[in-house]
Amino acid sequence: MVSSFWESKKVLITGHTGFKGSWLALWLQHLGADVYGYSSFLPVSQPNLYEIAQVSESMNSMYGDILDFEKLQSFILRIQPDIIFHLAAQPLVRESYADPVGTFSTNVMGTVNLLEIARHINSVRVVINVTTDKCYQNNGGSLLGFVENNPLGGQDPYSASKACSELVTSAYEQSFYSNNGKLLSSVRAGNVIGGGDWAIDRIIPDIIRSVINGEVMEIRYPHAVRPWQHVLDCLDGYLLLAQNMWRSGNKFTGAWNFGPGESSILSVEKLIEQCNRHLGNRLKWNCESEIQLYEASRLVLNIDKAKKMLQWEPKLNIDQTIEWTMDWYLGYMNNSFEHKTLQQIKDFEKIKERKIALA
Repeated sequence: MVSSFWESKKVLITGHTGFKGSWLALWLQHLGADVYGYSSFLPVSQPNLYEIAQVSESMNSMYGDILDFEKLQSFILRIQPDIIFHLAAQPLVRESYADPVGTFSTNVMGTVNLLEIARHINSVRVVINVTTDKCYQNNGGSLLGFVENNPLGGQDPYSASKACSELVTSAYEQSFYSNNGKLLSSVRAGNVIGGGDWAIDRIIPDIIRSVINGEVMEIRYPHAVRPWQHVLDCLDGYLLLAQNMWRSGNKFTGAWNFGPGESSILSVEKLIEQCNRHLGNRLKWNCESEIQLYEASRLVLNIDKAKKMLQWEPKLNIDQTIEWTMDWYLGYMNNSFEHKTLQQIKDFEKIKERKIALA
């Protein structure tokens, strides 16, 4: 990724008040982009990274429902963005069981709205739809990891809605975007962790809340295997992909996996143990005895395509990923986290520079 590429680029992020959206908005501001955001009226969680990192101070935002076609259209017409990252979504498996209609509406028709509006706006050149590793049809998982052309599916409403979002993206790319000079891709990442995530029913926020409140944490799936990845690693992939799409066109459209290396594939129980060591072993946990709602037991992504075509690979190993994440939260708990988010972005860039120099 070339930092100067982003200077003065008009970039729209839908879902910019969320965990991943806030990190992306802050990084793009740091790179000199002209950043805009469209998201729900307020961040869902309290506290939240969007407010903690003061993301809104250097960007123009519109707060509204992604399903409000006219409002979204009016905003995009007004700002005339060059590049769009679509992150607005209902992102939780358990919430999708509680509200399947809302989940499908937001994750499918929200994508339709965004792609339909963007295809008619001349300024828009690159659109990236951010989905999930859960979009694949998972019959127990593959030891080699899912590749981009594997069948899509989903046994829970969230996963199925993201598979639908992928199908919408592919249909729009083939029917409309490739015919009018616009470039459209989707990106799929594993379990993304990092400082500032406060969502309900996510493992890292649940760990931190349990420690802060002195509560025993209830674990649903201790033996579930996941590819744990720092948020900056997958965002680095998204930014690199957008840059290559802009410069090289249709060669880089389509679906892309951005996951961690093999050493970062751990069970939930192992992740908790490593996090707890950084927290001074203050966390106590039990395994829930009740029958749980379905979640896939193994999710691993194959990232050979990104490695070969983008020369992208994760910069942080699992030890660094956990250390950086816990360091952010320890700073928060000790009231010494001011500018921690931006500093980690700068530290990540330094690691990238060193790896490039050694290559």
